Amino acid sequence: MFSGKSDLTIGKLSEYSGVNIETIRYYEKIGIIPEPPRSQSGYRLYNEDYLKHLSFVRRSRELGFSIKEISSILTLVDEHSYTCAEVRDLTLSHLKTTREKIKDLHKLESTLKEMAAHCEGGLIPNCPIIDELYSLV
Repeated sequence: MFSGKSDLTIGKLSEYSGVNIETIRYYEKIGIIPEPPRSQSGYRLYNEDYLKHLSFVRRSRELGFSIKEISSILTLVDEHSYTCAEVRDLTLSHLKTTREKIKDLHKLESTLKEMAAHCEGGLIPNCPIIDELYSLV
């Protein structure tokens, strides 16, 4: 676990945050996390603030927030211009999207269950699931 050391390499940051090194570089590239200072030899040096920031991004991604939504929240936080109401509104918007996805997943589950019920799983090459998938095109 993180010992409080102020200068972390990207490898240690990845280890402590649970975020892949290439993902960290990508987040830097798109501005989700700021580019860190570099050592005299050119290595990126991260501190606890980067770890907290990256952990926030990772947890937000786990909860299904898009990069755009995370960027919006971080902009508000970084500019110290957010209100709890703004964060709540972003969260409620995400909740609405999540509920729509859940509805779609329930429909998908029902469709797949119905398709599988029409298949006996035999050894012949004719398969009602394949036939159904082709008919949806």
